[in-house]
Amino acid sequence: MIRVGRYALTRKWSPLSAVSLRFNSTSATSYERKNHVLPYSADVVIIGGGSAGCHALYHLTKRGIKAVLLERSKITSGTTWHTAGLVWRLRPNDVEIQLLASSRNLLMSLEAESGLDPGFIMNGGIFIAHNDVRMEEYQRLATIGKCFDVESHILSPEETKKLFPLLDSKSFTGALYSPGDGVVDPAMLCTALTRQAVKNGGQVFEECPVLDLEVGQGFLGPQDVRGVITPYGTIKTNTVVNATGVWGRDVSEKYGVHLPLIPMKHAYIVTESMDGVKGLPNVRDHDSSVYFRIQGESICVGGYENCPILLDKVPHDFQFGLYELDWTVFESNYQGAVTLCPPLDNAGIKSTICGPESFTPDHKPLMGWDPRLDGLFHSCGYNSAGMMLGGGCGEQVAEWVINGSPSLHMFQYDITRFLPKQTRDHNWATERSHESYAKNYSIVFPYDQPLAGRNFFQDPFHKQMIQYFAVMEEKQGWERPGYFLTESFAKVQPYHWYESYGHKRAPDSSYEEQLKKDYRFGFSEVHDLIGEEATECRNNVVVFNLSYFCKLYLTGRDADKAAEYLFTGDTAKPLNKTIYTCALNDCGGVEADVTVSVIDTGIGEPHAPILKRPGYYIVAGGASAYHTVSHLKYAILDKAFRAQITDVTQDLGVLSLQGRNSREILTKLTDYDLSNDNLPPNSTAIVKLKLPTGECQHVRVIRVSFVGELGYELHIPKAYCEQVYNAVMNAGGPLGLRNAGYRSLYSMSSEKGYHLWGFDLRSDDTPIEANLGFTCRKKGEYKGKAVVDKQRAEGIFKKLAFFTLDEQIPVWGLETVYRNGEIVGHLRRGEYGYTLQKPIGQSYIRKPNGEKMDDDFLKTGNYEIEIMGKLHKATCHLRSPFDQKNARIQGNYN
Repeated sequence: MIRVGRYALTRKWSPLSAVSLRFNSTSATSYERKNHVLPYSADVVIIGGGSAGCHALYHLTKRGIKAVLLERSKITSGTTWHTAGLVWRLRPNDVEIQLLASSRNLLMSLEAESGLDPGFIMNGGIFIAHNDVRMEEYQRLATIGKCFDVESHILSPEETKKLFPLLDSKSFTGALYSPGDGVVDPAMLCTALTRQAVKNGGQVFEECPVLDLEVGQGFLGPQDVRGVITPYGTIKTNTVVNATGVWGRDVSEKYGVHLPLIPMKHAYIVTESMDGVKGLPNVRDHDSSVYFRIQGESICVGGYENCPILLDKVPHDFQFGLYELDWTVFESNYQGAVTLCPPLDNAGIKSTICGPESFTPDHKPLMGWDPRLDGLFHSCGYNSAGMMLGGGCGEQVAEWVINGSPSLHMFQYDITRFLPKQTRDHNWATERSHESYAKNYSIVFPYDQPLAGRNFFQDPFHKQMIQYFAVMEEKQGWERPGYFLTESFAKVQPYHWYESYGHKRAPDSSYEEQLKKDYRFGFSEVHDLIGEEATECRNNVVVFNLSYFCKLYLTGRDADKAAEYLFTGDTAKPLNKTIYTCALNDCGGVEADVTVSVIDTGIGEPHAPILKRPGYYIVAGGASAYHTVSHLKYAILDKAFRAQITDVTQDLGVLSLQGRNSREILTKLTDYDLSNDNLPPNSTAIVKLKLPTGECQHVRVIRVSFVGELGYELHIPKAYCEQVYNAVMNAGGPLGLRNAGYRSLYSMSSEKGYHLWGFDLRSDDTPIEANLGFTCRKKGEYKGKAVVDKQRAEGIFKKLAFFTLDEQIPVWGLETVYRNGEIVGHLRRGEYGYTLQKPIGQSYIRKPNGEKMDDDFLKTGNYEIEIMGKLHKATCHLRSPFDQKNARIQGNYN
């Protein structure tokens, strides 16, 4: 049975329990009434007839889904019709390259399928560079492109000029050429998509506005979609796809579902006909923040400026509409274009195109199932990239709707990458969206940080972190320490809007100057500083602030049943046992890796709540906290378990003491027996600590380590965090205790061979593929177990391997891996192992012939890793060579 909607089996249409929620749309009487005969019901209703909606309709109907598309005006009439339609193939992200490839493959095959030309012209694309660092970024793009069969070439200025003779070869230093890039006509594409979708059984209704949604209240869960109301009747459905583009915010906010989507004016100009233009490739000059799109004998010139015109809302009747171009805003784009292509200065301007576009806080679309309104999926906020991403994203939306999860790791596009509080804060969304727009063409450095929207969440130790000279990072709204300086502050300042709209930079620029030390693809200027933290942890002891980690309780009558279903590991353990385990989707992909502690009733504080029966304390990564919470809650709802997930992330701080002297420090603060016999690895206890005031405070201690050392996590009620921190630092002072940040933590985690969700462990990886089979029990049932059992029995086609290099050269991820001269994968994650004194990385390896993977294949062969166009010898390991016997975790440092 096809499961349309995330958990359709838990919901039924019920007119008696449904309520009608109106959002501010133009009333039905404002529309010329059509003779629409709408279906009584549909598996899926798509709202919006732009690129996102048409692609979703095509992919859903291709998979046999009864889908209906409703467009308020005409197909493409919103923002799709005026898009430049550029199609690039390379981005510094492996998932995005696959999405772009899916879109392009559809463009290449759609005419044969539908009989209609989708308007794709493969005229190639050129990326222009003005400095060596930009060229290094292009070399990285060319390298990762090889893994996905994307042809590209690094060119000199003279070679580039041969492809595009109008360019001034003296104005730039080099380029990247991708001959498979192109442009697409939005009207032709959407016509071909919808015609084929109708052939597949779909339905399209133009001039059919959605007035209301029927929303009901689930028996055990939140509100859910029941139907869509139009002037021509109601369509009963469990699933709605919000593909309304720049109006996406308006569609959902009336149900308490807010989207961080900011409309802005975005423009390009079209020149008069120019000699020698026809057939030239498109151009992106990232350093000048400008692009060229070839349109016949004309050049369309656009770009991204620091001072875009921000819009509050776009009127609902703004169909096929444009604004007047503000040349004071566009001037910087034009000047950059003329410098690169001098003939533009004498070319006339045929027309100007200035329309609304939707932009988001991280310049990525808003997609996927929304846990705040079950049955609502989003596919909007494409940041002016809806044509090139439309095919790939439409395919993923279809899989999301049908299977409950996409086949690719879509977390970077998933609406749950933002906390609900972030989505409700319009000022935060505006700041971040502005910065993402202004920096759209900036070099993507692995450790760059935003300047906008900072200090959204501060943990209980924030003040102490600043006092100890922390350089802060931001993850899912939380401030966390990246690393620590020795004697100077680098404080995050209020956002300066890049000195647009009358704003000025703060006198203190120390934070921005500190970020610039990472603006390179060689070793960072703070490489040795981070190494000192890692070395101190390995040889002595450090304290990490892990407070932004996701902290949950699983309780209730069916908590045991829920835990058994949610997690791959055996949670039927004695009290105070801690289990490392995974939570999977139905396809066996890892949606989260967590620790689960079996707990009994406590003393009525956040770290030890009073329970009617034993429950579970769950700790997960903070960067994907809302995603994890949503996954667990709806898996419980799917089975109708009488169990609850309670989020206590903001109620507790977490300090992690790690290193050979961690036990000695903690012993100074408590009389509790911390020996291996009484508190072994992977266990927890409520421990009374002595505070500097002479008072005592209970905390939860969990003996776990993310870095492979003897270590203890202290989970502390928020009110006592400052005092406990001071007590720990005072006790550790004589032993040289120091703070350490996430940069060193991730380095040591990788060196130990531990996983980092979102990088070397994702929702498109199974535990068997990721060498986490030990976390998966063979008895009982859990979500995704059928896939795990099948892979155990039949084998796998990819497997995680660990690589080290003898050369002292940094790896960041996206580097290509070769075995005996053949491409077998790419690095998902790259770090430097300060104890191994080697660059280290993780890659999923596949056999070039497509056969199933085995350890013998990994153990044999000569490996090389391509780093910015050059091959470097590498050693492949089935497991990290660091402390393979886990002696350090046991406290054995002999």
